[in-house]
Amino acid sequence: MTTHNLATHLSGVMPKLLKTILIGFVLSLTVVLVIALAKISYSLFLMVLSPDTIVTNTLAEQILNFFLYFGFLGLISQYFRSGYHFPLRYFIYTGITAMVRLIIVDHESATSTILFAGAILLMVIALCLILYSDKLKNI
Repeated sequence: MTTHNLATHLSGVMPKLLKTILIGFVLSLTVVLVIALAKISYSLFLMVLSPDTIVTNTLAEQILNFFLYFGFLGLISQYFRSGYHFPLRYFIYTGITAMVRLIIVDHESATSTILFAGAILLMVIALCLILYSDKLKNI
């Protein structure tokens, strides 16, 4: 096999190999996220049924963790549905959820809370721009 033929053969095989490896890692991540989601669900179930007083911050944090894991699973699902592509807007949704969780968990400093809220505002603006540009493409 000549060097040119080898290069041509590798250029066809390598993307398929890398795609297969990537799919394997994404599926592994899916298993980890499903386990984490089950643990959070069980924790929420015990927290709600507990006769002790529910700490609202802890409950809110657990619920937002649930939505983060659920959002990541949705992102992975969308990855396979959209032809092995991650739409940017799903990362922004996840970022907004993560920032809301951070505000609920770490709300001691007013400055930090305002900065986190500003980050959420920037992500919402970016999301609006993305959705608006998608509508312009379809016209």
